Amino acid sequence: MSLPELHTPPGETLEIERKFLIEYPETSWLEQQPGSCCAEIIQTYLFFDGTGSRRVRSWTQGGKTTYFQTCKQTLTDRTRIEQETLLSEEEYCALLLEADPSRHPVEKIRWCIPFDAHVLEIDLYPFWHRQAVLEIELRSEEEEFSIPAELRVIREVTGDPRYLNSALAREIPSE
Repeated sequence: MSLPELHTPPGETLEIERKFLIEYPETSWLEQQPGSCCAEIIQTYLFFDGTGSRRVRSWTQGGKTTYFQTCKQTLTDRTRIEQETLLSEEEYCALLLEADPSRHPVEKIRWCIPFDAHVLEIDLYPFWHRQAVLEIELRSEEEEFSIPAELRVIREVTGDPRYLNSALAREIPSE
């Protein structure tokens, strides 16, 4: 399916990605990949009366923490409009007061690994020990990509609402 021509307002970008449930990868393999890095992420979903989602994220890498607010609006299973804003720690803490009490914060370790012309984002969650999530951002919905043989795909979950982080904040699918 091709995406209709869209014009995003300033400060907004299109996020086009595919998402896969994978077997839990070997940490040693992740560490050995050229250019790999990892971050500890905590994302908290905020009240939002529009369509889509609004969250704040704490991103800690190399001992330094950065804070973001992100608003997303779904266009298709693979494409969203994303608006991301860098926050100060004070702004982040103030926005935490708007947390949606029906959702818990989602904590994860994200590994970013350059592979071919893409960056693989592998999210390791503390509530799963046999599986993880792999995301690949693309330039178009039809763009070709490959996945390293060392990452064993269980199934594609692009478009499966149970594997959105906003859904994981409410209910965790069993392994």
